[in-house]
Amino acid sequence: MEQAVPNRRTVPGAQAIARASALLRLVTASPEGAALHELATRAGLSRSTVHRLLSALRMEGLVDQDPQTARWMPGPELYLMGTVAAARYDITELAKDVVRSLAVKTEESAFLSVRRADETVCLLREEGAFPIRSFVLSEGVRFPLGVASAGLAILSFLPDHDVDAYLARHPDLGERWGRVHGEKPLRRRLAETKARGYAVNPGLIVEGSWGMGAAVFDRDGRAEWALSLTGVEFRFGPDRLPVLGRTLLAHAHQLSARIAGARR
Repeated sequence: MEQAVPNRRTVPGAQAIARASALLRLVTASPEGAALHELATRAGLSRSTVHRLLSALRMEGLVDQDPQTARWMPGPELYLMGTVAAARYDITELAKDVVRSLAVKTEESAFLSVRRADETVCLLREEGAFPIRSFVLSEGVRFPLGVASAGLAILSFLPDHDVDAYLARHPDLGERWGRVHGEKPLRRRLAETKARGYAVNPGLIVEGSWGMGAAVFDRDGRAEWALSLTGVEFRFGPDRLPVLGRTLLAHAHQLSARIAGARR
């Protein structure tokens, strides 16, 4: 996945690091582990290259391999690194009761996602009481900005020049995710989201599975996280949608205020 990085030609070894980093992201995005051929296909690399990189990462403890299934999964060193980084970047403890409250009040599945470069990554999932659920999103799942409702909400509240730069970096969104994610329809949804205050995804990823998202801001007013809801289509009808939107925004505002207060 293309990101804004320094010119790799000027940094010795940068290509190998970029490939290894991409594999780490793919491995961590697969809760049940990922097969070698899946990783090779998604990374756009040969199996031999992927196996060589994974073997090197395994020696460092960054990935592991299940002896029964041969699937690759995160290694113990990633956990240790993550616990250190969490002290600076993790807001899940601040957000847990907010996400739980959102699920209880709406009876839908509620989530917290974080912006990471040009993607969103799901950090928390809380199930609502309604028995029919959508399983499009779970912890560790990544989507490009503007695709899932969380990323649509975040992208909507980025500065215009950042939106323009993002779309220039990813001209293939429409090819990868369907024509509704091409630049013109996406810009239209961004404008609607900004005017409404929250994003609505009417089954654009999986038919019949709807999502809503609201941006969560840091103390400087940057959209860095999002709260979102997912559920089946008939639960997001025109009478209920505004009610869900107000509840979602209230929880997003609560979490934004909490983050600002905690990081002063």
